[in-house]
Amino acid sequence: MQTSYSRLKLACYTTNVTMSVVGNLSALLFIVFHTLYDISYTKLGLLVLINFVTQLGVDLIFSFFSKKFDVPKTVRLTPMIAFVGLLLYALTPVIFKEHIYLGLALSTVVFASASGLSEVLTSPTIAAIPSPDPDREMSKLHSVYAWGVVGVVIVSTLFLFAFKSESWPYLAVLFATIPLFSFLLFCGIEIPQIKDQETQTTSEKTKKKGLWLCVLAIFLGGAAECTMAQWCSGYLERAMEIPKIWGDILGVALFSAMLGLGRSLYAKYGKRIETVLFVGGIGAAACYLIAALTSFAPLGLFACAFTGLCVSMMWPGMLVVASDRFPGSGVALYALMAAGGDLGASVGPALMGAVTDFVAANPLGVKLAQTLGLSPDGIGMKAGLLIGMLFPLAAIFVYRRFMKTKNASRA
Repeated sequence: MQTSYSRLKLACYTTNVTMSVVGNLSALLFIVFHTLYDISYTKLGLLVLINFVTQLGVDLIFSFFSKKFDVPKTVRLTPMIAFVGLLLYALTPVIFKEHIYLGLALSTVVFASASGLSEVLTSPTIAAIPSPDPDREMSKLHSVYAWGVVGVVIVSTLFLFAFKSESWPYLAVLFATIPLFSFLLFCGIEIPQIKDQETQTTSEKTKKKGLWLCVLAIFLGGAAECTMAQWCSGYLERAMEIPKIWGDILGVALFSAMLGLGRSLYAKYGKRIETVLFVGGIGAAACYLIAALTSFAPLGLFACAFTGLCVSMMWPGMLVVASDRFPGSGVALYALMAAGGDLGASVGPALMGAVTDFVAANPLGVKLAQTLGLSPDGIGMKAGLLIGMLFPLAAIFVYRRFMKTKNASRA
């Protein structure tokens, strides 16, 4: 049985790597799409919104109808949906020649559906595997996502550097092999039935103030993480004027590496998650502020990268907090928390895209850009990061509340 569990864990890990692909590939191609197809930054931000809103829809369906699904079968099917979505994404210039954005949006819906299913089901699948320390197993699972992002960034950056930007569909085909491998791993292995021990309905649990506070916290954490993750590449290229290959490798990849490092460290040594979240919120708000205000490229790079460490536990850490405070809630709790995180991951990047376009097109923004020696896009992205800072800033107060209630329960 241990061998079966090892293969099951590997299948779950590679499924999370697929989430790394579908969650970050479009962001790495923002400038490519803007240049090749003249797609506005607002529309590019909307691709991220479409991605996470689709995931949000899946999360909400499972929040209220989790008992209607055959979870093991759905887990097995998830990688194949991602595979189909990535192939459609790659074929967009062929199938949707005159409507490129429509093709990108439709394929995003398909692979985002798989990502939503993975988000809801992979964590409880890992939790269902016997372990002496399930909290650290959860952190390990989420660290795989972060290290997957590092791989996606490096492979994508080197691919685009070596080949013409028009070759981006081949990159999507390359990444489509990952969910195909996950699907093969899931074939022929036993997936433990996830027991739903809840005695209350989801609608009854949502009336609890503490649960809504958990959802709010993961919303803010999702926004703080994904805003920087999705726009770091464009910010470094347009605001810091760092060549894309170095901006992606030294900025985006380092952000993801720090994200993975934080989760890996907690998986090995972690304790007092509420304190970790509180300190991380302070650090993330400071990093956003530094990135928005600095004109010194190395400092901008550092701020982007270090944000990854600060936000590393905001998503998996809240799953730990929620499962600790609402034990035995089953898939429904994970789905509801995923919905909160995906909503934040939708709102944050889309808001930054809208702010960037607004400021870049505003006469005052253009004048300020000229004064500071920046491009309109650059000043717009700096303004967007100032707005993005509000998410980790607000999260600090929520985490402080968790610390107080935790200490009160220990007293």
